[in-house]
Amino acid sequence: MTDVLILGAGPAGAAVALGLQRLGFGVRLVSEWRRFAAVEGVSQRVLEGLRQAGLSQAQASAAAPSPRRVQWNGEGQSINQECLLDRPRFDAALRDDLRQAGIEVLEARVLKVESGDSGHRVQLDGGEVLSADFLVEARGRSAPLAGGRLRGPETLSLLNQWRDAPGRPGSAVESLPDGWAWMARLDDGRCYWQITLDAAARDLPPRDLLADYCAQRRRQSSLVGELFGDAALQAASLHARSSTAILFHEASGPNWLRVGDAAMAVDPLSGNGIFQSLSSALQAPAVINTLLRNPERAELARRFHQRRVEHLFHRFARTGRDFYALEQRWPDQPFWRERSTWPDAEPLHAEADIGRLRVERAPVIQGDLIEEREVVITADQPLGVWHLDGTELAPIVRALQAGRLGEALAGLAPEARRKVQGWLLAQGYRP
Repeated sequence: MTDVLILGAGPAGAAVALGLQRLGFGVRLVSEWRRFAAVEGVSQRVLEGLRQAGLSQAQASAAAPSPRRVQWNGEGQSINQECLLDRPRFDAALRDDLRQAGIEVLEARVLKVESGDSGHRVQLDGGEVLSADFLVEARGRSAPLAGGRLRGPETLSLLNQWRDAPGRPGSAVESLPDGWAWMARLDDGRCYWQITLDAAARDLPPRDLLADYCAQRRRQSSLVGELFGDAALQAASLHARSSTAILFHEASGPNWLRVGDAAMAVDPLSGNGIFQSLSSALQAPAVINTLLRNPERAELARRFHQRRVEHLFHRFARTGRDFYALEQRWPDQPFWRERSTWPDAEPLHAEADIGRLRVERAPVIQGDLIEEREVVITADQPLGVWHLDGTELAPIVRALQAGRLGEALAGLAPEARRKVQGWLLAQGYRP
């Protein structure tokens, strides 16, 4: 029996596998290959997250930064850059990182999962049955939709791919009356264009006419004409998929955990898909380690994971909401009206207020385990901040509230004192 079985070898599953192996667990992964070609634009922050997770070959598979044009609310700019990520190449690099680490990846389709208090049995399409003490669900949006969940406006993305002459790589995004489109051209001539619409849009044609419909939409875009050649004006291969934002209300159990898009999937407009997958996956090994080796802390570990998944989801959802709200030409169109106000009216970043700082006990990662410590709750960090580069902040805030801040700061080394003073100023403190 395997200690931990991970279903899915995307960035989330791969990061969890490497983290668990470092903690001494026996790990196996089961994954199918992606069924369609795709490309994504990622930031340097994503590449740094891959490096931090130990996925060096996956990090190296990204192209060099290329220009990204934005046409939004009738205005254009081309000051942004992003690194284009060829997903088939990226997925292969993830598997290479895992194999190099000595982690087995079984390429198979999962037919059935049977789970109980004693463990899990997973039946594969080749007839093999795997057993494990702990199960990690990392199959992204294709993971079974079990349990309660929060869903955003139902959203559909139509991805088109074709090949043109090799040329300069680049990408662009533009808003449309009924949605938005993202497009990218790789240097070898492969071209991608994806339109994102309301899933209930009344003017969508039958499935067999969608390719022609997409070609017609591209002919109406000046950005398409500037980025691509004439091949972009013809019907191309098409893959339809859901882009609805989803948050699971239960992202863990006593012997299982959801990570990445299997725990929460964000609207692609937030631009944080791979980043959020890595964010939930990097914390997962400490959570799983606690559940398996310190079961008396199971409730604490599960609360830690759930709260952080929910916090990430709402932060990314509000990022998308605020970007939707910038498009003000079609406020009465259902697509824009619904998405510019969802999931709530809470600000993405709350205004700093030194008077709102408070100290609470909360779960944190300490080494390789989840423990409960005193943290400082701020307006913009509702889950709390434990320390600043090793300096615990709760004693500093208690001293501030008791009028003994100077005494507390005097006990710190000069560099630590400078950092804490900067943090207090950012929270609204004025000496």
